[in-house]
Amino acid sequence: MNHKASDNLQDLQYFGEFGGVNPSVSDSSTYTFLSAKKMFDTFEGNTEGCYLYTRHSSPSNLYLGEALSALEGTETANVTASGMGAITAVIMQLCDAEDHIISSRTIYGGTYAFMKNFLKKFNVETSFVDITKIEAVEKAITPKTKMIYCESVSNPLLEVADIKALATLAKKHDIPLVVDNTFSPLSISPAKLGADIVIHSLTKFINGTSDCVAGVVCGSTAFCLGLKDVNHGAGMLLGSTLDSLRAASILKNMRTLHIRMKKHSENAHYLAWNFEKDGLRVVYPSLKSHSGHEVIKGLMNHEYGFGGLMTIDVGSLEKANALMELMQKKKLGYLAVSLGFYKTLFSAPGTSTSSEIPIEEQKEMGLSNGLIRFSIGLDHDIHRTYGMMRDCMVQLNILNAKTSMV
Repeated sequence: MNHKASDNLQDLQYFGEFGGVNPSVSDSSTYTFLSAKKMFDTFEGNTEGCYLYTRHSSPSNLYLGEALSALEGTETANVTASGMGAITAVIMQLCDAEDHIISSRTIYGGTYAFMKNFLKKFNVETSFVDITKIEAVEKAITPKTKMIYCESVSNPLLEVADIKALATLAKKHDIPLVVDNTFSPLSISPAKLGADIVIHSLTKFINGTSDCVAGVVCGSTAFCLGLKDVNHGAGMLLGSTLDSLRAASILKNMRTLHIRMKKHSENAHYLAWNFEKDGLRVVYPSLKSHSGHEVIKGLMNHEYGFGGLMTIDVGSLEKANALMELMQKKKLGYLAVSLGFYKTLFSAPGTSTSSEIPIEEQKEMGLSNGLIRFSIGLDHDIHRTYGMMRDCMVQLNILNAKTSMV
């Protein structure tokens, strides 16, 4: 029987030390050994499953890592204190000085800044390409290329990466494909499509309650053990360790991920379909007008939908700001960055989460000042939400009042 990722998550079962249905939290920074030899072996990396110091590993982090590897279908996973902690550790583990990276041109601003600015200290160069054009990706490969990096669904333009095609290309040139799957947990399974390493910011949909910051690297046992190596591991030596209490909390929230993702997707599809019908410039992967619509249909796990993110371009930053402020006043959501919360979150990425990208590059990739990124919430009555959002747009002359309601 072929189990789904959500079944794998539900089937994971841990008991607390007193029989609790949730595992006990490992509230220790260091761990005792019954022999000095065992301590030495653990420092040498020869006894996986033993614990010496929480920066290396802890039971709570191990439980969460097992759940995340079950989610993505990888051999194992290492959790980190942030999504950027996961991204930077992977890059530093794969790349040496004077190496080369190929990355999607439209990615999270923090990732862009790390690749474009910080890595210059080590003479690591990044070629930012249109990831939807496989021939452009292959053309950018050099003898020094150590990784191809993309987001399943990009931040904030919602471009769809053809992970199958990219994986085939990466294997042809013996280069690892690293995929940030933060926008599409359960909806897309990059490892099953051929990706070598899958990254998440757990802060977003996977945790779902906007109360912590965390990340994960899902991959092979060899790679994840390498990240924890006490002499050469970027995860170990850069010190991005997730707190055990937060790991336990995220593990509990993961149990409802499959329910939440279906609702996020259902609500986002309804709003996107109706606002496009109203004549707005909407980007959402379920729409036939989306450039990656056919690609994502061939990649996705259909029962979880097309994800909870959509964008609307209202023409100018002034209109975008006015609309977001009015929607917040009407209690339709929060003017805030991040995503995956139970309430809708909205922001203008050109002046927030993508502000690290120079204006000329934003224009070149199609990121306008009037673009609003919406992380659609878990509203029970999405019809009412649509009507209220539409009223806000009519009030600000973004929509014509005569446009028919659905």
